[in-house]
Formats: sequence, structure tokens, C-alpha cells
Amino acid sequence: MRRPWNITNEVIYSLVSYSDTLRYNMNICTYVSVVNMKPKIYVIAIDYKTLTYQNLTSKSQNVVLQILSKENISLIRQLGKKSGNKFKKDQYLEKNKFVEKWNNHIVLKNASALLELKNSKKIYEFADHALFSFEINKSKSNSYNTLHVNDLIHEKIIL
Repeated sequence: MRRPWNITNEVIYSLVSYSDTLRYNMNICTYVSVVNMKPKIYVIAIDYKTLTYQNLTSKSQNVVLQILSKENISLIRQLGKKSGNKFKKDQYLEKNKFVEKWNNHIVLKNASALLELKNSKKIYEFADHALFSFEINKSKSNSYNTLHVNDLIHEKIIL
């Protein structure tokens, strides 16, 4: 039986962040929520141990929140189970031609939706994650089948 916090079928998100050397990293975000409508604001929890956290706290930047499609399922282990501190995700993604340009950002091909987020603010610190808020700058919806938590469970990627 699943624990209460695992009874969900949320969409799967990936966040693109940038280092000081303009290299990019992509991770899988577990905790993402829209918390305001005007302006539209997303809140994302980021683990302190990640390269994404280092990137977000090192400089102010626009980032891209990607809603993944079922076509992106093969990337979950590379983006979510490998550390950007040890595995060069950008090189892997480019070598295998999984990325394209959108609005001057590198993003995954076939993502269900893309949101360029701005005005990153760290708003709260917990034991293992920090909450960051972002305003939506631009967005794009595609017509792909959206990837959900239950898809990952069915494929035995999680739980």
C-alpha cells in the first residue's frame, strides 16, 4: 500500500538551470505547485545537495520549467537519479540529440509544455529542501501526451 503522499498522479516536471559558466543542468522536480494566478507564480522545492540548488543560489537567472511527455520517459533516470555534480547531463543530452532551442534556452524535445520562469526568490528553508518562487515570463503548450507519476510507477522507475 502506498503512503498518503504517494497517492497522486501529478505531471512530471524538469527544471533547466544555468551555472556561472552558462552550462545547463536539468533535474526532475517532485514538488511543484502554482500558488498565485495574477501574476502566475510557481513554487518549486529544490534539494540542497543538487547542482540546481547551487545554480539558483549563485546568481539571478531565468529558468525553464518543463512538463514532460511520455516520449521523455527514457530520460527520467538520467535527469532524476543522477547528480549533475557527478554526471554532465548537458553533454549527455546534446550527444544523444534530446534537446532543442526555445526562447534562447536549451529544452527537451517533445516536452508537453515549457514555462520560462523569472524573478527567482528563495522563500523558505526546510531540512532537506528550499522553496523557491518564480513568476511566469513566457510559456508554450505542445500537443504531446503528458508524463505522470503513475507512468513512472508502471514502468518501475519509482516505488
